Amino acid sequence: MAIITQKIIVDNCSSVSESSTTRPTPGGLTEPGLAIQEWYQDLKTPRPLLVVISGPSGVGKDATIMRMKERGYPCHFVVTVTTRERRPNEIDGVDYHFVSETEFTEMIGRGELLEHAIVYGQYKGIPKAGVRAALTSGQDVVMRVDVQGAATVCQIVPQAVTIFLTAESEEALIERLRRRRTEDTDQLQHRIDMARAELHRVNEFKYRVVNRECSLDETVDEVIAVMRAEKCRVDWQPVML
Repeated sequence: MAIITQKIIVDNCSSVSESSTTRPTPGGLTEPGLAIQEWYQDLKTPRPLLVVISGPSGVGKDATIMRMKERGYPCHFVVTVTTRERRPNEIDGVDYHFVSETEFTEMIGRGELLEHAIVYGQYKGIPKAGVRAALTSGQDVVMRVDVQGAATVCQIVPQAVTIFLTAESEEALIERLRRRRTEDTDQLQHRIDMARAELHRVNEFKYRVVNRECSLDETVDEVIAVMRAEKCRVDWQPVML
């Protein structure tokens, strides 16, 4: 029996011969013409991501997100709600939404938070409304949460792209924490102990990015590379909230 062949152009540079009796249709549909049109139409559809940047204190989560903003990366950057005291260099509504414990409890009661937890004695949470609106509009959403919060987000949103940010060494991490001068000796040791414990949870994440000293742009480049790769996945799934 004769086999019908056809030419398929690859990258406008070369061609291969393929049997029309063995070529699968995209999506496994039974109407080849319709399947192909749907395939190409789908390439134009936005693939918004929910990206979770996490890691121990002092690894540079805030700095990484700030540099992404400075470079104009088109994302919705989630502003975390917290009950901790505002530091001198922080701006309410930009770095965090600073609220009282009473206000935070009321937000929990109204179901306004995607996740919330007590971190170092203070409440922190992720507002749900902004996340849902951004994803619906086709925007990527980037949030920074602690390791405990990242685990909660993954339970709620299995499609989340989780990135564990780390320093290049424990010595580098400790030096960064000391330079912040935001904790006393006991608090600093507690954060160091927590960082050591959180390193054991790195396998719960999909990606690991090393934020080396004086290499913030390289860190951002790696985060963006992860996001671009995720958008190219054949098995990409939309975020459901």
